[in-house]
Amino acid sequence: MHELSLLLGGTDLSFAAAVARLCLSLVACGMIGLEREIQKQTAGWRTHIVIGIGATLLMMLSIWLPQMTGEGDSARIAAQVVSGIGFLGAGAFLKIGNNVKGLTTAATLWFCAGLGLTIGAGMWKISLVALGIIFVALIILDPLEARLFPKERLKNLVIWCTDGFLDRAALDVVLEKNGIIPQSIDASESHKSKHTRLSLLVRVPLKLNLGSLFADIRATGQVSKIRLFENY
Repeated sequence: MHELSLLLGGTDLSFAAAVARLCLSLVACGMIGLEREIQKQTAGWRTHIVIGIGATLLMMLSIWLPQMTGEGDSARIAAQVVSGIGFLGAGAFLKIGNNVKGLTTAATLWFCAGLGLTIGAGMWKISLVALGIIFVALIILDPLEARLFPKERLKNLVIWCTDGFLDRAALDVVLEKNGIIPQSIDASESHKSKHTRLSLLVRVPLKLNLGSLFADIRATGQVSKIRLFENY
């Protein structure tokens, strides 16, 4: 155990020390990637492993070069890794209309780069502490966040009614009952077909009972058609 500790945290960058640090980076970043893979995210197991091992390799290189040449700044390569990983992280999330998906995965990619850098620098103990904290945030806090801050998505709710008859006050009650928060509203009326079209941008909870919602909306007036769709 003492020998392994020296390999992971010592100043000697021998072949055995480099292999030990790469293996630790493989395991640590692989654990985060596996959690993202289980969550069916855009960047999964292999992506996190590659980023972590690459960051570890570059960190060891930034330490090794000044030792061999006696020149250079060991922080320069690490700084480039930190700034460069942002471009890769930007590709991990998707923006669908006003909805954004994948920000947590982009953050874990950035974290794996930092984890790889600290492991490559020999700070393996604090790396494991940081890994434990991240797993608490990703796994243990996830259901707690869902309970305290229920996730919502922005969607378009369009209602067509005949003869322009729709009880707006009753509709507001229906929306509140189903946990729907209106963001904006537009209305149009056709004199030819005698139809009124009400279009709302609404914030909708993920666990919405569509059957109950549509039945409640129909009870507010002479509703001929209802449509709820993504806000692209």
